[in-house]
Amino acid sequence: SEVAGSTRKIKKQKGTGTARAGSIKSGVFRGGGRFFGPRPRSYSFKLNKNLKRLARKSALSIQANQHNLVVIEDFNFESPKTKNFVDILKALELDTKKSLFVLGDINENVYLSSRNLKSSKVINASELNTYGILNANKIVFTEGSLEGIHTNLNK
Repeated sequence: SEVAGSTRKIKKQKGTGTARAGSIKSGVFRGGGRFFGPRPRSYSFKLNKNLKRLARKSALSIQANQHNLVVIEDFNFESPKTKNFVDILKALELDTKKSLFVLGDINENVYLSSRNLKSSKVINASELNTYGILNANKIVFTEGSLEGIHTNLNK
């Protein structure tokens, strides 16, 4: 059914001296289908919410043991300027390291200021994931994000 072509019977059933043939789409014929061809398959699997939450907790504790967590005051920019964000990175000595900034609420100007930099990523507290935690060299939390993370991890 996945091959285009007519469903007309190619030749009569008996009397030709060759094997029966019902359709030109059969894998026997040139241009026909492929017997037992590849089927796309999903390799995804389900993880329980509690297991994902436990993985985030473990990743945060690993980073805490390596002294890679920093908590700073909430900040905002009047307009989106990458230079302002680079100044913050230099003040925290993170300009050469991979950093993850976790904000308490959606802050458009901070996000727009940082998205041009490859080494830093700015996310919301609800977007925190295990890969992001383990991939960063330093994780910078704002004070407003701590409450959201605490409620997220202790559900």
